[in-house]
This record gives sequence, structure tokens and C-alpha cells, in this order.
Amino acid sequence: MLNQIADGVWVRQSAWVWSNTIVVRGEGGLILVDPGIEGAELDDLADDLDRLGTPVIAGFSTHPHWDHLLWHPRFGDVPRYGTAACARAAGAGRERGQQMAAESASGVPLELLGLITPLPADGGPIPGEIVEHEAHAPGHAALLLADRGVLLAGDMLSDVLVPMFGLPRPDRVEIYEAALDRLEDLVKQVDIVVPGHGSVAEGSEAAARFAADRAFIDALRRGEEPVDERFGPRG
Repeated sequence: MLNQIADGVWVRQSAWVWSNTIVVRGEGGLILVDPGIEGAELDDLADDLDRLGTPVIAGFSTHPHWDHLLWHPRFGDVPRYGTAACARAAGAGRERGQQMAAESASGVPLELLGLITPLPADGGPIPGEIVEHEAHAPGHAALLLADRGVLLAGDMLSDVLVPMFGLPRPDRVEIYEAALDRLEDLVKQVDIVVPGHGSVAEGSEAAARFAADRAFIDALRRGEEPVDERFGPRG
């Protein structure tokens, strides 16, 4: 079920890798961020949205990994946005994304996966500030809802997954660290951080997420195997 975490912001968590769907009330309707994961969960989410009594006017994908590119007919035939780099990567990798979804989730409408439109320069219907970086994937974006006191972090700042570096580049650790610096500045403006996977962080919990990620990165820099209780592939 949807849990309201701030004014006009709701979160629904899937059993699949603790994935978070976020619903944001914007001008004129609801924005659906990273809906997922199983087909039955998407249908239940549609029921939750019906109970809110406000139409979905747009979707937003924080990045182009398959589990953040899903949709359901009941959400409506509305624009689904991402950054320009996200839209390019989603289009180029759509067939592979459909294969991965078919292997990992049941009942997913594969024909609707990855149909992402580049976000207009003015942000279109997406409220808040889009903060783009490449720490976890090309075109990855956080969404700062400063007026609600909420940061939607995408696949960053998780309490269940270790940092996963999205670019096959020798400086990918530095890119990730620079993104952490940007997000840490943003967190000063909010009270709540919602990761793509894991629990919502409130107050001082966000600082603990940054500390854990920086400790992970520091161990890598020293050439050591990070000691981390969180689950996830190591980059």
C-alpha cells in the first residue's frame, strides 16, 4: 500500500530488492516515479492510485535500468520522462531490458517497458529540481522536492545495497564520490531521503547512509575488500 511520507508524496515498496515506487502530487495530477516491480504489484499500485482520486499525468524514471522503466496500462497513456541520456540509454537497451524483466519479474507488461521521453528543458510537469549525474547509470537523476522536504535519490543512499558504479571507466569511483558530494549538499535542504531500494531515511539516518557509502569507497581506494553488511554486487 501507499504510505504518505510528506505533503503530496507517497511511497510503496516492492518485495523485489526492496524497490520503492514514489508518487508525487504535481500541478494537475500525480507523477509516478520508478513504478514496480511484479505485474501483480503494478496492478495493486493502480488500485492505490484510484483511491487517491487524482489522475496520473506523467511518469519519471530516475535512470535506465529495467526495474526503473516499467509501466502498466492502468496508469494511463501519459508521457514518461527521464533525462535525455536516460531516454537514449532506455531506447538503446530496451530489448535487453525486456529480457531481464521477463527473467526477473512476473506479469510485467513488457511492451510498455522503456518508453521514455527526454524531459523538456523547463521540466514539464515534473515538480522540483532534477539533479543529473552518472554515478550509478548514464542519465541518472535525483529529484529534489525542497518544498516538501524530500529528496528522491534514485539508486543511491540505500541501506540495503552497496554503491554500484554504472560506468565502465577508470574514474568511476571518483564520479560516484562527486555525486555523493552533490547529494550531500541537497540533503541539507530536506528532512527525508527516499532511495530507489531500501528504507526511507529521516533526519540523521541520511548522514549514516553517506558515511556507509564513503567508507565503502575509502576501502576500495585502499585496495581492500569493503566490509559492509548491505547486500549487492560490488560495482
